[in-house]
Amino acid sequence: SGSAGPVTVRAALFGHCPECGAPTLFSGPVQFAERCRACGADFSRANVGDGPAAFLTLIIGAVIIGLAMLVEVYVHPPFWLHALLWVPLTFAAVIYGLRAAKGWLFLTEWQRQAHEGRLVTDGHGDDPAG
Repeated sequence: SGSAGPVTVRAALFGHCPECGAPTLFSGPVQFAERCRACGADFSRANVGDGPAAFLTLIIGAVIIGLAMLVEVYVHPPFWLHALLWVPLTFAAVIYGLRAAKGWLFLTEWQRQAHEGRLVTDGHGDDPAG
């Protein structure tokens, strides 16, 4: 497993494999696949955490609230129309935003061959930092 070149927005948006470029990074809406169905690259180390979920949900929520307020002020639609418009739009924005953010974070980790940090000892079992 090596670096497939610079991480692109397109690869993150469409869940492309970092090795072969096939759109196989995800097995579900926001679940990573275990491995690429095209080239067999192992995605099991994918661990971007929940940071993107909290961050994106707050941002998308703020944007949707702002848009809903603008529509209410200028158009005055009935409540049912607000629900019909904003609930699916919010759901779609959160799911697609999570896919893109998780894809970008994973592709960046893959490109840089990032992994969990480990303490290095000097061979005597002592921590070199003191």
